[in-house]
Amino acid sequence: MMDDGGRERADNDSSKKIRDVARAKELAGKRAAEFVEDGMTVGLGTGSTAYWVIQSLASRVSQGLRLRGLPTSEQTAQLARKVGIPLVTFADVHSLDLDIDGADEMDDHLQLIKGGGGALMREKLVAVAARKFIVVVDSSKRVSVLGKFPLPVEVVPFAWQTTARRVEHCGCRPHLREQDGTPFVTDNGNYVLDCFCGDIADPMGLHQQLKLLPGVVETGLFVNMATEAVVSDGIKVEVLLPQ
Repeated sequence: MMDDGGRERADNDSSKKIRDVARAKELAGKRAAEFVEDGMTVGLGTGSTAYWVIQSLASRVSQGLRLRGLPTSEQTAQLARKVGIPLVTFADVHSLDLDIDGADEMDDHLQLIKGGGGALMREKLVAVAARKFIVVVDSSKRVSVLGKFPLPVEVVPFAWQTTARRVEHCGCRPHLREQDGTPFVTDNGNYVLDCFCGDIADPMGLHQQLKLLPGVVETGLFVNMATEAVVSDGIKVEVLLPQ
């Protein structure tokens, strides 16, 4: 049984870890923003690390940087407008110079699991439209094999239960994501199944298998898409290429 002193030490260790991760996200986000050059059209990611990219870009915009941003979610669009970043849509542009976004997991080959925030479909559409896709993460997101983080799979609401059973036949345990006791709804009006798949030895194979299922809109597996990664442990920042 843990005494008061032990609980206090555990609480202090937990608080320090949270501070370290927060600092790592800030450092990585600010470094990734340095890749943006004047006149670029840039995909603006979603999540706590992408937040720092947007804040850093907003500061540069206020100092004269010319930039157009294409947001990957309504949440990101609201933040970008608030901090003064001009926005465009795919009605305005056909391709992007650069996309910067976070990830929930990243292996040494820069294969990713994304979608913890529920924006996987728009994040993928923006990423594939970009000439360069930079993933920005804190070091806790690095793994040797994808799969510890549940894989988000976006599905249409109609007959989602049947779709979930099909997903289960692919070797994953799907759970409908909920928010405040009701199904979580994406910006596209869809549901998300958080799928526990174990070690994902073949990310591309699993992605293709799931995408063939009726009812599946998109998966959170981003395979062979990231061109480089910016990673921080809260002290140093590294820029990595796929191995």
